[in-house]
Amino acid sequence: MHDEVLHRLLESADGPPLIAYEARGEIPLRETDWHSHVRGQFFYVEQGLFITRTEHGSYLLPPHRAGWMPPGMMHTVSIAGPSHAWGVFIAPCAASVLPDRPCVVGVNDLFRAIVKRAATWPVDVATAEPEPERERLFAVLLDELRRAPVEALHLPMPLDRRLRRVAMAMYENPHDTRGIDDWANWAGMSSRTLTRLFRQETQCSVAQWRQQARLTRGLERLAHGEPVSVVSDALGYATPSAFVAMFRRAFGDSPGRYLARQATGT
Repeated sequence: MHDEVLHRLLESADGPPLIAYEARGEIPLRETDWHSHVRGQFFYVEQGLFITRTEHGSYLLPPHRAGWMPPGMMHTVSIAGPSHAWGVFIAPCAASVLPDRPCVVGVNDLFRAIVKRAATWPVDVATAEPEPERERLFAVLLDELRRAPVEALHLPMPLDRRLRRVAMAMYENPHDTRGIDDWANWAGMSSRTLTRLFRQETQCSVAQWRQQARLTRGLERLAHGEPVSVVSDALGYATPSAFVAMFRRAFGDSPGRYLARQATGT
């Protein structure tokens, strides 16, 4: 299916409730800019690291995960390394049973099999009619998505203008080791206010958020093939072993083994 034809179909609430397609290599340019879709979107990743950003924060999609984006939600998508993914678009009327916030979920073999089957279905908005087989598979897919485990691959972003300025500075400069008092002074507020509001808006402390931001940036750079020593230095860690220890606490494995597991789905 040509890209322009697919784009037209995906931006229509009419037609088939489920449209799936396979994507290899570069994603369309319009996906890298801020945009939204009429339909809800699941993006299932087989290879590569996808980073989706919304007003609610950033979401990491390693291989064998699916990112959910509700209809009409503004977002951007970027990828690190060679990529292979499956786009799954769901009509707004059917998406109403799914979460109203973006999230990252783990998926199983049944989900993958249905998505790959759906990607082979011919799509024509003008003539497409419901077919019993497709309706049954679509119902099973929705059941699997509703039951899929939500994974902690989300970096929440505060909405307060001052906190957002601090968070963006921390994210863009992960090597910056300034303490809370310095950040609060830079943002024009007391350290107590910064600490209280940050936890209130992100559900985590400043230190926890900064560590998650470093993990996000670290995973992105590792997926691009940068050595652990280079990544740890860029993130402000005193030694590579300190970065590896933090990574192991968060993901249960060393960076090399974690990325190898993600690539094979084990």
